[in-house]
Amino acid sequence: MSVAGLKKQFYKASQLVSEKVGGAEGTKLDDDFKEMEKKVDVTSKAVTEVLARTIEYLQPNPASRAKLTMLNTVSKIRGQVKNPGYPQSEGLLGECMIRHGKELGGESNFGDALLDAGESMKRLAEVKDSLDIEVKQNFIDPLQNLCDKDLKEIQHHLKKLEGRRLDFDYKKKRQGKIPDEELRQAMEKFEESKEVAETSMHNLLETDIEQVSQLSALVDAQLDYHRQAVQILDELADKLKRRMREASSRPKREYKPKPREPLDLGEPEQSNGGFPCATAPKITASSSFRSSDKPTRTPSSRSMRECPQEAQALPLGRTRGWGEGRGEEATSPCAPTGAGDSLDLPPPPAPLDQPSCKALYDFEPENDGELGFHEGDIITLTNQIDENWYEGMLHGQSGFFPLSYVEVLVPLPQ
Repeated sequence: MSVAGLKKQFYKASQLVSEKVGGAEGTKLDDDFKEMEKKVDVTSKAVTEVLARTIEYLQPNPASRAKLTMLNTVSKIRGQVKNPGYPQSEGLLGECMIRHGKELGGESNFGDALLDAGESMKRLAEVKDSLDIEVKQNFIDPLQNLCDKDLKEIQHHLKKLEGRRLDFDYKKKRQGKIPDEELRQAMEKFEESKEVAETSMHNLLETDIEQVSQLSALVDAQLDYHRQAVQILDELADKLKRRMREASSRPKREYKPKPREPLDLGEPEQSNGGFPCATAPKITASSSFRSSDKPTRTPSSRSMRECPQEAQALPLGRTRGWGEGRGEEATSPCAPTGAGDSLDLPPPPAPLDQPSCKALYDFEPENDGELGFHEGDIITLTNQIDENWYEGMLHGQSGFFPLSYVEVLVPLPQ
């Protein structure tokens, strides 16, 4: 920046401080200019908020909007021409109806009705997509262009006008110390900026009929959508009523139970319904004495927890002998007997020495470029797309996934 430019910035800063802190008065603009500036400000706020609300009207799901924005960004990065569209709720409902209608089959009245309704819902989704495209072209894009070009240009002229006003007021207060030629140039620049800003605001306010035509295009697109929607729903209602009449005119099929097959009980059992038991062997005094010579050991709480099947196999009131538990090789139902009977343990988790996260829920990809995973998977983080989406790798595959489905274990380096 040149010396003259630095001096001008100093003049403007000094004048601004004197007005904000010292209460000095600057050059006042006329009432017509202030009124025009106020209208332009209201117009700018109205256009900005109407744009945001229109997008919410066309795409009401905020999560789907964020996901669509992320996918469009990724498509631009990859150089893809075709971007994924917004998942219309009518289309999702139609796919659900068609899937279950096919599962029920053609013999089911409800299944046929679901197929008809699903096809109609998919047609409604296509009509809604056409509404989105038409509104974007004839309403959203023109208003966005108004914000990015005309309103932005007016704000630039107003900012430039304010800077030249501060420079002129600073030099006017120091008249005598500042050369008259320099003061005259400052006043001419101030008047020139005021005229340019006033002209641009006047042109915007006088051509607001263009915004009225854009609003009319929005209403026409909505009317066309609702007409087509009414036509589709009328056709669906006629189909469903016709199916109801056909179903009521058909004779009802009576249910005939199949004959029962005779039950073969085989050999007669005991009177109490149990199985015959072998005769218990008699216990002699000598055998009772020999068993009492050996100390007995009851199963500990640890062995009961480790092998509940073995504990349950012991009869009530019977304790395991010393020879059964230690001296003899006793096999347990839950203990492995060979290499083939080893327990299948889960593989150890991956070392957390790199940015990674853990899946909290299952995630099934719905669009190209998304990474699917199951609950508990450890995913390696490679990039953060935005505040809601990550890019990572799992089993050699790379893709994108939502942050709300995972827990970050090792964050990405800043």
